[in-house]
Amino acid sequence: MKRTQQFFSLSQRALYALFLSLCISVSPVVAADATQAQSSIGSELEDIKSQVIQLNRDLFILEEDLLFPASTQIAVFVSVDVGRFFTLDSVELKINNQDVAGFLYTQRQRRALEKGGIQKLYMGNLKTGQHQLTAIFTGIDAEGRTIQRAVNHPFEKTDETIMVELKLEDSESSYRADVSVEEWVL
Repeated sequence: MKRTQQFFSLSQRALYALFLSLCISVSPVVAADATQAQSSIGSELEDIKSQVIQLNRDLFILEEDLLFPASTQIAVFVSVDVGRFFTLDSVELKINNQDVAGFLYTQRQRRALEKGGIQKLYMGNLKTGQHQLTAIFTGIDAEGRTIQRAVNHPFEKTDETIMVELKLEDSESSYRADVSVEEWVL
């Protein structure tokens, strides 16, 4: 019995040594295969990632179409021309005498608007028919006083998307800022 146990222990040691030598001789091949497998998995993950990003874009577009169908959609934008006579501080937007949007500007946001940027202030839905848009701009004039400029704009909503741009423009003739409204129908 002792001889059998010694034989097995010798056999097990021999098998273990043989296993180690095989592992050492095969390890470069296994390492190469593992590297190829990792790069293959990496490229598959990149493909999946790009597909998820594309799917996310598609879902965002579908969500926008669902929440804001073109037949009821209205978008209101703000732009500023120069800003010498009026430094924009905030804007309040009402549609049909209901507050729908408001924004308080930072110095960086003001500069972006003064350099030609346009801000989407509001996006929503309206029934077809007559509506009233009221915008109140609060800011500082050239002498440092707090002032407000407001505009009322009646418009008709049809089955088309409507876009309204509120332009805060300097008037050289009156030395003050005025608000004008430009309406686009897509």
